[in-house]
Amino acid sequence: MEDILLVIDIGNTNIVLGIFKDDELIFEWRISTDLHKTSDEYALTLRQALEYSNVKKSDVKEAIIGSVVPNLMPTIPKAVKKYLGIEPLIVDEKIKTGIVNKYASPKEVGVDRIINAVSACKKYSTPVIIVDIGTAITFDYITENKEYLGGAIAPGIAISSEALFMKTAKLPKIEIEMPDNVIGDSTVKSMQSGVVFGFIGLIDYIIEKILEEKHKTKDEVTIIATGGFSYLIAKQSKYITIIDKLITLDGLKIINDLNKND
Repeated sequence: MEDILLVIDIGNTNIVLGIFKDDELIFEWRISTDLHKTSDEYALTLRQALEYSNVKKSDVKEAIIGSVVPNLMPTIPKAVKKYLGIEPLIVDEKIKTGIVNKYASPKEVGVDRIINAVSACKKYSTPVIIVDIGTAITFDYITENKEYLGGAIAPGIAISSEALFMKTAKLPKIEIEMPDNVIGDSTVKSMQSGVVFGFIGLIDYIIEKILEEKHKTKDEVTIIATGGFSYLIAKQSKYITIIDKLITLDGLKIINDLNKND
């Protein structure tokens, strides 16, 4: 019999499920976030994922959930309890994290940002800037003393691209991909240029301003990207040196370990 940990990261666009055996992430699944699904439907999805990966539900001894979608709480915790028979640990502002939350109102911070901060402090040298390039783009700064100071929030790439399509009469819907040139010779290429290169500029400028504000050089700070578009954008950045797609799942594991005996 194995001792397995289930971690669930509930985002605005996707829900990511991970299975840890000891300290190793052995399986990862990504499903679309759906506010209309019932706890029974999510339980069936969980069952299919475990069966597909040959993980016995009786081996799953613990579960932890981090969510930025309030409407899916308690739907997914209920699904975990119904199918696995265990009470999942929920990440909130009261949970032990090992870092100091210096936000003016700590409960306002999205739990995904705190989870990422916990993970970064454990995996990398501090201070750290984390850029999460997802539905929204978040920037977070954590000090040498593991103090979470906050950061910045910008609209995400997909949101901005969709707004161009929805709010204009003649601009088409586009695939978000790296254009060959900044000067596009078609409407689609011009839009791709504006969106992709525009966000590279936005991200680098905000990182630059954070470094200035904290009187740091880029060599004194670990600068990490994560999120769905991190590979597309981060490779073109002047500042980002690490792409970590698993930072949130790892952070959930770290937080679960910190709270095991409480």
